[in-house]
Amino acid sequence: MKRKIYSIMIAASMVFAASCDLDLQEDPNAVNASTANPDFLLNSIQLGYIGLFDAIADDGMRLTRMINQGSAQYEGAYTPTTTNGYWSNSYAGILADVDFLLPLAEEANLQRHMGIAKTIQAMVLFHLVDSYGDVPFREALDPSNFFPNVDPGQQVYSDALALLNEAEGHFTAAESSGSPNDYFYGGNYTKWVRLVNTMKLRYYINTRLVNPSESTSGINALIAADNMLKAGDDFVFQFGTTSADPDSRHPSFTGTYVSGGGDYQSTYYMWHLTEAKGFDDPRVRYYMYRQTTVNSTDPDEIECIGTIPPSHYLVGNFIYCLPGERGYWGRDHLNPDGIPPDGLRRTVWGVYPAGGRFDDDSAAPVNDITLGAQGAGIQPVMLASYVDFMLAEAALFLGTSGDAATYLESGIQKSMDYVRSFSTSTPEAATIQAFTADDAYAQQVANYINYVSNEYSSAASDTDRMRVIGREYWLALYGNGIESFNMYRRTGQPDNMQPGLQASFGDFPRSFFYPLNYLTTNNNAVQKADQTVQVFWDTNPAGNAWVY
Repeated sequence: MKRKIYSIMIAASMVFAASCDLDLQEDPNAVNASTANPDFLLNSIQLGYIGLFDAIADDGMRLTRMINQGSAQYEGAYTPTTTNGYWSNSYAGILADVDFLLPLAEEANLQRHMGIAKTIQAMVLFHLVDSYGDVPFREALDPSNFFPNVDPGQQVYSDALALLNEAEGHFTAAESSGSPNDYFYGGNYTKWVRLVNTMKLRYYINTRLVNPSESTSGINALIAADNMLKAGDDFVFQFGTTSADPDSRHPSFTGTYVSGGGDYQSTYYMWHLTEAKGFDDPRVRYYMYRQTTVNSTDPDEIECIGTIPPSHYLVGNFIYCLPGERGYWGRDHLNPDGIPPDGLRRTVWGVYPAGGRFDDDSAAPVNDITLGAQGAGIQPVMLASYVDFMLAEAALFLGTSGDAATYLESGIQKSMDYVRSFSTSTPEAATIQAFTADDAYAQQVANYINYVSNEYSSAASDTDRMRVIGREYWLALYGNGIESFNMYRRTGQPDNMQPGLQASFGDFPRSFFYPLNYLTTNNNAVQKADQTVQVFWDTNPAGNAWVY
């Protein structure tokens, strides 16, 4: 997609140049400040961000047991080459495009272009710090500096917060030229301002351990202003159903429904959605689709059948192999086994968020691109429900305005409502309504919230209360491993996670190695000793004990 956008830009610049006198020392085919189209640049920034979100969210989901983490050890799963794409997409793509766009937009008074670009720029900087810690920024885009130094992660976070403040001003500026193509909110800048304020909340909740007074005052101000994401303001990217180049469908749909198979779902996550509370989470049939409703008895398909759990699973009383008896077919954490011919048997992505099928017990194979929502899923970047879970954590540990229990219940309700409303907006609506009518679903949700509310009110300590908040936030984050990975490091929740299948599974990454493409092109780059290095806002105890 990005190459196509730049091809259009280059073609446009050639037409422009053909009608003008050329400086013979200037490449007529190069896009420059006089020929670049700000609209195309902003398109590239938005689409580039979704590619970055997809990559980082995928790794976060694997690390926090939403989907299966392959490889026997973390060191094998995350190497200096693993995140090359994060780095190049961020610096050579999104941040370079923003740097190119901003002076053009300022000169033309394209206030809304600048607002969107700076919001996404801030989000990218947050992601880079959350992934690596200290990263280049202030020297990173200077074309005369080939070897930019890293800035402290805390400084980059502060710079990102300043960008959010600037973005808010651009969205509310009285005069603005242009009308940008807005892939997220369709030109509703009131919602963009609410997103900006929600990203400020995210900043304060992530930094609460290192600057609790700033976080407390900042969050209280946001609560008082009452201008964060509300129901209906969810910041998502909507995929399409086109299979031609470029493919507009959700990547998890194309990875599953085109030929069958795809990701293994996490045994541990499925257990939480089906067995842990003694009843099904109302969202499980939207999240996941079972291609069989009967557990396999063939060890050639599921090797762990008939074997006893590893000793460290027995000691910790962890779920092993299969989460119940109803065909939820996935894999344990860090399972390095080969892939048997089970692509049309394993549990796959459902209608939410991947645009697949709703699970109505039909148990049919999914190697058909006309099934379900046909890939018209979403990337749930920042939802209104996430706001309530963050506010519950803040109320519990910082004493900010509001009641943590009330925020918890509100977050669950918004998550349940959004999963249902999105899913019934797809071609799966008739199937969903025939299986579970609106009033029946509402009753399931009410029963679920009542169960969690009783559990929370019975908790004896803040640690136990955060255990409930963290688990429920994690269950609401399906499709967004970025926020689950951050919460896991920040709070240690959900705790007692299923460990790696082998007894020696290595050190859980508290940050990623710097990527190889950065190390080989920057003489000032210095690799970390290992992935136990903690980002600046993670001041929790070192080692795996904190996150298991």
